[in-house]
Amino acid sequence: MSRVPGWLGRLGAGLTEMSERLDERRAEVEKDHTDPDHPERAEHGEPAPADTPVDAAPPVRRPAPPSGRRPDPAEAVPWGVRVAAEAGWRLLVLAGTVWVLMRVISAVQLVVFAFVIALLVTALLQPTVARLTRRGVPRGPATALTAISGFVVIGLMGWFVTWQVMENIDTLSSQIQSGIDDLRDWLLKSPFHVTDKQINQIAKNLREAIGANTEQITSAGLEGVQVIIEALTGILLVFFSTLFLLYDGKRIWEWFLKLVPAAARPGVAGAGPRAWRTLTAYVRGTVLVALIDAIFIGIGIYFLDVPMAVPLAVFIFLFSFIPLVGAVASGALAVIVALVTQGVFTAVMTLAVVLAVQQIEGHVLQPFILGRAVRVHPLAVVLTVAAGGMVAGIGGAVVAVPLVAVTNTVVGYLRQYSLEVQQHTSAGPAEEEVAENAEDPAHQG
Repeated sequence: MSRVPGWLGRLGAGLTEMSERLDERRAEVEKDHTDPDHPERAEHGEPAPADTPVDAAPPVRRPAPPSGRRPDPAEAVPWGVRVAAEAGWRLLVLAGTVWVLMRVISAVQLVVFAFVIALLVTALLQPTVARLTRRGVPRGPATALTAISGFVVIGLMGWFVTWQVMENIDTLSSQIQSGIDDLRDWLLKSPFHVTDKQINQIAKNLREAIGANTEQITSAGLEGVQVIIEALTGILLVFFSTLFLLYDGKRIWEWFLKLVPAAARPGVAGAGPRAWRTLTAYVRGTVLVALIDAIFIGIGIYFLDVPMAVPLAVFIFLFSFIPLVGAVASGALAVIVALVTQGVFTAVMTLAVVLAVQQIEGHVLQPFILGRAVRVHPLAVVLTVAAGGMVAGIGGAVVAVPLVAVTNTVVGYLRQYSLEVQQHTSAGPAEEEVAENAEDPAHQG
């Protein structure tokens, strides 16, 4: 009996101590719930007590999703993938627009090329119309006189080349046959160890290739009639388009501006004259460079006794309007004619003359004449000419470089215009505040 009260006393003391600990823990929990910085209050959005300072904002924490609920799929996609997707569908829309535009252009390719060539001819002839107008000639007669004179000169050039070729075709054929025989003898005696059997085999292969493709050659000749009809139609379109652009170009441009949205109209109105100046500088510079090339190469091959030096010079002038490719093709044509008519030495000298003139053109004439207004990187020129030739043949190669030059000018101006508008917009409220303060008597004196 003496031990029972002692055991009960120890049990009661332990229960009392456990109760005190539970009371302390309950007090701590209640204190945490009344604390405004407690994370649970911030997560559940409970308002802070009234005595909490306004500046003491709770830390920003992303609320955890409720248990059993999946997050939003858009939030699960990484940011880089979202940006790539946004850019991707916009690029797809632009690619579709370009594809539709190219389909439309291919459907009316003759009209588009005629109008583009008319723009190039107008850029060449427009300064002459302006000069005649300043001297008192009415605009109508000045336009008609300039357009007719320009097309007559172009027609005379074509007629001269055709006349020279027809007049010298017999002599040229005999010279070519003699040149081929001389070339054969040179190959047999050359250190390349070419045998007579190999030369005969090459000639036989050429004859077989021509015989096998007789139907294709005949069909190409029949299609040439359609090509001639399309060419005549294109020439008429170019003539009338040039006539109206020279006479009424300003009103046509004003009508085009009305089709542009009002928000973009000031920028387009400023870019148009700059694009036209770039196109005019390109066309006039290209004509001058092509004329210099034709004159100096023509003089060189004339003194080398190459047949039809003048028609070859005209070919060089016309081919010079195709950047890079035209110079190579016209120079190769002159070298081939010199090779088959005058021999290897004359061909090498002709090649030296062509390369010398083209080097002077590329490093002196084009930078000096064309200037910085139409400067395009050579890589851009090569890629543009290749793409234009693949898309639209010779016509695409001719108009590719001026199109890129004009686009470069327009994009540069619109970028600068956009920056100026942004600066003006950001400086506008500050300037208005300064003006209001200047009018306010409290800010005077």
